[in-house]
Amino acid sequence: MNKWISLGLLATLAFPVHGQEKEQDRVENSGKVMQEILNAPDSIPQSVLDKADCVVILPSVLKAAFIVGASYGRGVMTCRGGKDFHGKWGAPTMMALEGGSAGLQIGGQATDYILLLMNSRSATAILSSKVKLGGDASAAAGPVGRTASAETDVTMRAEILSYSRARGAFAGISLAGSTLRPDNGANENLYGKKIDAKAIVLKGAVKAPPSASTLLSTLNKASPVNKSKP
Repeated sequence: MNKWISLGLLATLAFPVHGQEKEQDRVENSGKVMQEILNAPDSIPQSVLDKADCVVILPSVLKAAFIVGASYGRGVMTCRGGKDFHGKWGAPTMMALEGGSAGLQIGGQATDYILLLMNSRSATAILSSKVKLGGDASAAAGPVGRTASAETDVTMRAEILSYSRARGAFAGISLAGSTLRPDNGANENLYGKKIDAKAIVLKGAVKAPPSASTLLSTLNKASPVNKSKP
């Protein structure tokens, strides 16, 4: 009996450690994806990135083969600090993407997604609850190319701009119909305590973990100042 009790206790203690490591890996992978995309010749336009309040990175989202719109992914969201989102990029909160736009998905390949949140309304909405892209928040495929302008009609109207990278190709893509929500269970795993997305981003309740160093250094170097209007 004592043997089984001991094994049960060991398993119980191991689960939180495994969960934390899994989320740390996800944060690290998000940083690598962001770094690789921003270092690519065809990337997010500088003028667009400079006006984003928050960035969501979803590495290796898997779309099921030959069905309509089935996708599910987890990743991170980091925002510029302060109530007006004009400070340095801060501690990440974990996020979950569910659903997908209609269309035949071929091959079941993994795709990296980047979403730019272009105003405080979209940022605070996503931090609070599940948001339907293209419904609760206006969304559009983002422009590509370092010199592309942020002053296009599509860019100026959309609250969220989305991009994808699959098989080395980077492009703007519509994620209308998908939902994005805070993953507070993953936040608990990452930070070792119950904490919600709003507390992490808006209140600065926790310090960024070491696993976020690549992500934050990349963004703070690439876009240190928010150039959108206060």
